Amino acid sequence: MSSLTNKRILLGVTGGIAAYKSADLVRRLKERGADVRVVMTEAAREFMTPLTFQALSGNPVHTDLLDPAAEAAMGHIELARWADRILVAPASANFMARLAEGRGDDLLTTLCLATRSPLSLAPAMNQGMWQNEATQANLLRLQERGVSVFGPGDGSQACGEVGPGRMLEPAMLAEALAAQFESGRLSGRKVVITAGPTREAIDPVRYLSNHSSGKMGYALAEAAAEAGAQVTLISGPTHLPRPDRVQRVDVTSAREMHEASLSHAAQCDLFIAAAAVADYHPAEYLEQKLKKGDSDQWQLTLVKNPDIVAAVAALAGGPTTIGFAAESENLLEFARAKLERKGLRGIIANDISREGLGFNSDDNAVILIDRERALELGPMSKTQLARALIHELSDYLPASASDS
Repeated sequence: MSSLTNKRILLGVTGGIAAYKSADLVRRLKERGADVRVVMTEAAREFMTPLTFQALSGNPVHTDLLDPAAEAAMGHIELARWADRILVAPASANFMARLAEGRGDDLLTTLCLATRSPLSLAPAMNQGMWQNEATQANLLRLQERGVSVFGPGDGSQACGEVGPGRMLEPAMLAEALAAQFESGRLSGRKVVITAGPTREAIDPVRYLSNHSSGKMGYALAEAAAEAGAQVTLISGPTHLPRPDRVQRVDVTSAREMHEASLSHAAQCDLFIAAAAVADYHPAEYLEQKLKKGDSDQWQLTLVKNPDIVAAVAALAGGPTTIGFAAESENLLEFARAKLERKGLRGIIANDISREGLGFNSDDNAVILIDRERALELGPMSKTQLARALIHELSDYLPASASDS
């Protein structure tokens, strides 16, 4: 399956004859499984109609910075947060100049300034414009800021001249964009991730559980696979599909997750305990459904579950172990105490009291804490956050898999 599956791609289209190729690019990105939204500049609409891109992408096309209807549907800042990556194709000389200056005078430049997502450009212009010193200076400034550039190609141009400045073909751009999601930072590594809730059975129809959706753990598993790792996902009950290139081990209770974690952790390099594991389970499982009866009270005796992440961290020669701390108060204090108490290399702390983030949400904001620092990440989509976390966590590992 393509590395663009389920990726959120924001395609910017600027003015130039190469804009006709962008329609084919949308089609190719969609074929690879990407969710594509298109932003067109005013000049781009002189060459292609928004309706074409809407039909191909299946999403409304965004054109104006101050469009009340568009802002009500998906505001420009929300759109900037939505994207996993922004690709501007074609990127005209004028657009590159305005972006290099840091201008935000239309929707597309504003999105590029507001986003935290990686930005790529596919330049397209006359060969003389491309080779002009001003354009090359703008290119250098953008690259120094981390903007990746695909192309341009060399050949005959619409103006009749021959030279560099052609926008790369859509198939090449789709391939180049897909390669951006495969970092290789975890190549040769084995990663085990726990995700989702656990269910602690009371009787055949009742159980104790929590609100975890599993989305963060699944996003981490996908990001680790993108980075080249061999990933095992130990999952409690969720409705989420198995991420591509990931082995999933399904469990239900905390004790089952504990057993599976110890079984797989001994052979891995990195263990990330993202699951929301129940702290306790009923002391007795009732084989038959307990009837309500006439009593207004029901007493349930609970027994503490095994501490999975502490057990993995204590393994002799075990993996680099990362925990999670979901807290509603004293976030840093409680997370640091948990880091020390359980002997973890790092802990990912999130404030569950923040509205719209965390449990069941598609977005999250966390603090990655170790003994040297506390790094704030987000708010952003859990997909983006997972990639940022995997990037940071890969630095915790020894220089090579053989050294772990």
